[in-house]
Amino acid sequence: MAMRKIVHINEEKCNGCGLCVPSCAEGAIKIIDGKAKLLSDNLCDGLGACLGDCPQGAIEITERDAAEFDEAAVKTHLEKEGRTMNNHQDHHAHAHGGHHHGGGCPGSRMMEINRQEKQQTSASVSSDDIEVKIKPQLSQWPVQLMLVPQNAPYFEGADLLITADCVPFAYPNYHLDLLKGKKVVVGCPKLDDVQYYVEKLTGIIKGNNINSVTVAYMEVPCCGGIVRAAEQALEDSGKNIPLNKVKIGINGEAQKINF
Repeated sequence: MAMRKIVHINEEKCNGCGLCVPSCAEGAIKIIDGKAKLLSDNLCDGLGACLGDCPQGAIEITERDAAEFDEAAVKTHLEKEGRTMNNHQDHHAHAHGGHHHGGGCPGSRMMEINRQEKQQTSASVSSDDIEVKIKPQLSQWPVQLMLVPQNAPYFEGADLLITADCVPFAYPNYHLDLLKGKKVVVGCPKLDDVQYYVEKLTGIIKGNNINSVTVAYMEVPCCGGIVRAAEQALEDSGKNIPLNKVKIGINGEAQKINF
């Protein structure tokens, strides 16, 4: 034991949004019974990368007697979570001065959207004399793969849709054909770190009872990266879940669907 800086979580302020979880490079924080918890003192380095991602201000750095930070324990813990120490170190660098995806934005707060039939709004799509009302099918927030907590409660028992971010713009029937009844994560393999995608998707699939996985991607060559990330994540998770692939053409048609 030693007097050192360490994270303190005020459970009265914490609303369980989970934004702090992916921000902790050591995996030291988890949502338990609806509240963020520090799993073990020796997993926390006390640097406070998670502070900026708490919209409730429930996390602070305090100084108290605590077990020393143990990098070996972190390595063992991350491996159990399906992450490697090298990837942990890369993520740690991002969290402490590199590009940091959480950003502390309250708009990234995790939520589940109630889509009860009588409460749904609708959007009108008109063409000549024909008008069609489409009800939105998005049932959770956030959707960006970089932002969603991998242990978000809405993933439990879900049908997971992995979407390349250009797909909803190109495919006009995205909400009804693909998004309806699913939880979604969105990303761009051209602009983001595909290895991080693999890690994040592996954690989501491994840590939750996912019923099915669908990946929707564009016909352009670079978009194949998100398919490979989904395939690798399923393999790394050790779970036998079929992967449904939907290829969308630039002109808006579904070129390949295998359910």
